[in-house]
Amino acid sequence: MPITADYHLHSSFSGDSQAPMESMIQRCIDLGFTDMCFTEHMDYDYPQPPGGGADFEVDLDTYERTLKSFQQMYASKIKVHFGIELGLQPHIAEKNASIIASRNFDFVIGSSHVCHRRDPYYPPFFEGRTEAEAYLEYFSSIAENIRSFSDFDVYGHLDYVVRYGENKDKFYHYEDYQDIFEGVLTLLIQKGKGIELNTGGIKYGLKDLHPCLPILKRYRELGGEIITVGSDAHRPENLGDSFSLAEEALKAAGFRYYTVFSERKPVFYKL
Repeated sequence: MPITADYHLHSSFSGDSQAPMESMIQRCIDLGFTDMCFTEHMDYDYPQPPGGGADFEVDLDTYERTLKSFQQMYASKIKVHFGIELGLQPHIAEKNASIIASRNFDFVIGSSHVCHRRDPYYPPFFEGRTEAEAYLEYFSSIAENIRSFSDFDVYGHLDYVVRYGENKDKFYHYEDYQDIFEGVLTLLIQKGKGIELNTGGIKYGLKDLHPCLPILKRYRELGGEIITVGSDAHRPENLGDSFSLAEEALKAAGFRYYTVFSERKPVFYKL
């Protein structure tokens, strides 16, 4: 069966999107989706670039109130879920914990947007070293984040950093970082956490999804079962992007189901 749930998307409540929430909902309905989950950005202590940048701390009160009203309005057409994408950094673990305790989220993505106070989105992250060295630092920091905070449901776009390298994933191979990923995947499984299959990298020119197929396969081999699928869309036209590729990748990795969440509990949908 085709994937009918998009579990990573942003509206104008995120600092890097201008899409009205209702337009995202209507587009998902047009696509025939049964479920969608808004995962607006909450990145405490985000390092602003020179000249300033986007505000990645969502107004939770307004966000929740607006979403709840649309939940009721569109209840007969689609299940609209209340989620959050937390930017993880070890020194903000307590602040992230307070956010989770303050709301009844359906779903929480833990993501690495910032690595040791720098976002790979900006070129300075890569300056003065090889692309491989930059990737290595980013991947190594994921385990640091998980050990300091693990009140999330899935880890988002595990190899996000390759979107922004000069060569993207042209020379990126799982085997070069296998020991690090082995530790990360084992740690996630031990803590009962899942991973996300994020299709957003395709529009950045990547040849593979986030994470790449060898990581998906290894996660499944280690016993990992919880995996959500998200387009990481910030505009209606990108909702459900490359979901056919996601379905193929999941099946190739040995998955028979993908996951949605409601009230922080996983529900498995057959592929």
